[in-house]
Amino acid sequence: MTLLKSWVASANGPKHPFPLNNLPYGVFSTDTFDPRCGVAIGDMILDMRRAEEAGLVSLTDDALFDVPFWNEVMEEGPELWAALRKRITQILAEGSPDRERAEPLLVPQAEAEMHLPFLVAEFTDFYAGKHHAVNVGTMFRGAENALPPNWLHIPIGYNGRASSVVVSGSDVRRPWGQLKSPDHDKPAFLPSRRFDLELEMGAIVGTASDGPVTVDEAFEMIFGYVLLNDWSARDIQAWEYQPLGPFQAKATATSISPWIVTAAALEPFRCDTPEREVDLLDHLKDTGPMLYDIDLAVSLAPEGKPATEIARTNYREIYYSSAQQLAHHSTSGCPMTPGDLLGSGTISGPTKPERGSLLELSWGGKEPLTLESGESRTFLEDGDTLTLWGAAHGEGYTIGFGECTGTILPALDNPYER
Repeated sequence: MTLLKSWVASANGPKHPFPLNNLPYGVFSTDTFDPRCGVAIGDMILDMRRAEEAGLVSLTDDALFDVPFWNEVMEEGPELWAALRKRITQILAEGSPDRERAEPLLVPQAEAEMHLPFLVAEFTDFYAGKHHAVNVGTMFRGAENALPPNWLHIPIGYNGRASSVVVSGSDVRRPWGQLKSPDHDKPAFLPSRRFDLELEMGAIVGTASDGPVTVDEAFEMIFGYVLLNDWSARDIQAWEYQPLGPFQAKATATSISPWIVTAAALEPFRCDTPEREVDLLDHLKDTGPMLYDIDLAVSLAPEGKPATEIARTNYREIYYSSAQQLAHHSTSGCPMTPGDLLGSGTISGPTKPERGSLLELSWGGKEPLTLESGESRTFLEDGDTLTLWGAAHGEGYTIGFGECTGTILPALDNPYER
């Protein structure tokens, strides 16, 4: 597929993240407008509430865009998703007869504040990046026991906190927790000293299920994707995770990018999962290319200092696709809900510059990174700003997600000292 031309001139540049081929969905507000659904096109946003009120978009008897979230659209299912994308494309395409009516409905992105694009029903984070799992396992258990025995057979995950999912630009407070050093007999209650990022993708479930679904059915259930940073307190996790896994270490915040890039926009970039070391059971087997070729990067900027790109990798490195993760999630009969968010797990590649966490990049703190400012980092310090980027590259166009950023605020004073 080549670039689709729009009458919105800024959408036609080969490197702009929001061409007509993309049309990602978000929620925005301005000094004039309260939060509402919008579609990014170039450096503008099409106000979907006003487009619906003006009769430019009318796909159901009931209003879809009188609420500031995309869940109502998700619940309508894939047939409406396709019809909506087709209609928006018609409105914004070069030579569209709707231009005169639609142009007053555009809002500059520079004037908009972005909000969570959907109501997060549940959040599940997976551990599905093989290079990440091998690196972490090697650090803590040795190379011969790096992967748990089940890892090559099922996507390992844990149920996280939907309440702590925040939109890009939200500050993240350093958490308190129980820490225990190997040279101490007892734990202490302290602010995390090994606070970290996790470079991930998030898949958004669009339609409900009530019972097990196949991988193919799961693929059709996914509405779209966001960048995701699942902030992690590695020292809290090291003490608490045995035997039940992460809990408070992952409950501080999960940042997502403000734009939902639809599965339809990513269709030209589908690719296969990595080669299997062992055959999966039938209910999890690959049935076609269900991953995506999406370049990913992360930068770190100390307070008041320039940013340094610290990692660059690709979504195709994930071992289990989101469809496989979703299918596995449903095998117990667990109902899946529109607005469920599935984190891919940290995405790392085979070389050091491709590692998607500071835990790996600094090898547990033993190999500090040197930033362009001259400072070094093993884990995140107060005032650091982390920014994730993602983009798929087509013939003369780019499909982008917008930035996923967060700045670390100092820990609160001890909340239990009165």
